Amino acid sequence: MKAEIITIGDELLIGQVIDTNSAWLGQQLSSLGITLYQRTACGDSREQILSCLHDASLRSDIIIITGGLGPTKDDITKKTLCEYFDTTLVTDDKVLEWVTKIFRMRKMPMLDINLQQAMIPANSKTLWNRSGTAPGMWFDINNKIYISLPGVPFEMKVIFEEEAVPLLKQKFELPYIYHRTLQTCSIGESFLANKIKDIEENLPSYIKLAYLPSVGAVRLRLSAYGNNKEQLETEVAQICNQFYERIGEYIYGEGNDSLNEVIGVLLKGKNKTMATAESCTGGFIAHQITSIAGSSKYYKGSIVSYDNSIKQLELNVSDEILKTVGAVSEACVKQMANEVLKKFDVDYAIATSGIAGPDGGTDEKPVGTVWIAIANKNEVIAQKFNMGDNRERTILRTCLMSLDMLRKMLLQEN
Repeated sequence: MKAEIITIGDELLIGQVIDTNSAWLGQQLSSLGITLYQRTACGDSREQILSCLHDASLRSDIIIITGGLGPTKDDITKKTLCEYFDTTLVTDDKVLEWVTKIFRMRKMPMLDINLQQAMIPANSKTLWNRSGTAPGMWFDINNKIYISLPGVPFEMKVIFEEEAVPLLKQKFELPYIYHRTLQTCSIGESFLANKIKDIEENLPSYIKLAYLPSVGAVRLRLSAYGNNKEQLETEVAQICNQFYERIGEYIYGEGNDSLNEVIGVLLKGKNKTMATAESCTGGFIAHQITSIAGSSKYYKGSIVSYDNSIKQLELNVSDEILKTVGAVSEACVKQMANEVLKKFDVDYAIATSGIAGPDGGTDEKPVGTVWIAIANKNEVIAQKFNMGDNRERTILRTCLMSLDMLRKMLLQEN
């Protein structure tokens, strides 16, 4: 079963709006056992839409269209669909009543263009939109399913989940598909693949492994396809156990787990607290930690010692350290971590100092050189990294490596 997504809107082509709809729909289709064959974006043009519909019909069984269902002149999807399917627009009385009610509740005048929201192609089935005025539409024509949805993400999601998915399940005998994702950090994709090469090579044909790299991390997604739900889940669990035995030190979570969430769970479970001393990351680690609700239970605060004078005044980094080995050094980050540990009276501390760039690098310490220290009341460890020459990625990688080093220290103390 193959599906295709067509997103409509000039704003998508010029980059004014990022297409998050396709990514979300792709995830939903995958969970239903439907293969997403292609994604296409086109402008608010009758000719482009007609061409995309024709081409998609030759390739796919299910065509999902998002966008162009508003009341303004540039929203031409409904009219173009009428032309494509050789039909006309008719009024859906239930939708008309709903749209009228919305405007009445908002105490806004009902304009003629708003009445057009209740018009749908005569040969379509209305997909109810409880979150807005533009209904979705379902076409079952020539053994192809066409689903037209609003471009507004929260409206599109509600209609697809509540209206389209039940119809798809009625229409097609969909296979069972089971996904399980392991989150890894502190190891590159190629090194990871090499460590689990034999496990991957022995996977059965109905279980696929995908590597999904991002900055500083790699997700391993196992996807199993078939009809025996219990058997598939058992087999995937057995494979995951092999991964944990082989690369467990790099696995920090599963599914949508994030490192900052995992750190929070570990700290709360131990009833411990932490603080940070940041230089090159400029408070980004603190931001990541405090983005988790309830982080006030384990996170005390941070000193952002971006300038060396602050390292000296607030973290007691000696003038000798700064003059001999510099701020980007093992000695400096160890002192920063130990001092913020004592100053904030916490159980754990993270300290970072580095050269994020694009300037400031030397032959000895090129751009991307970063030192990270993790301290508790018994020890302080430090590690040097080369994060590359991109400032944004250096900051993100430093944050991830810092949290992963803390995670490992927390786990070692179990």
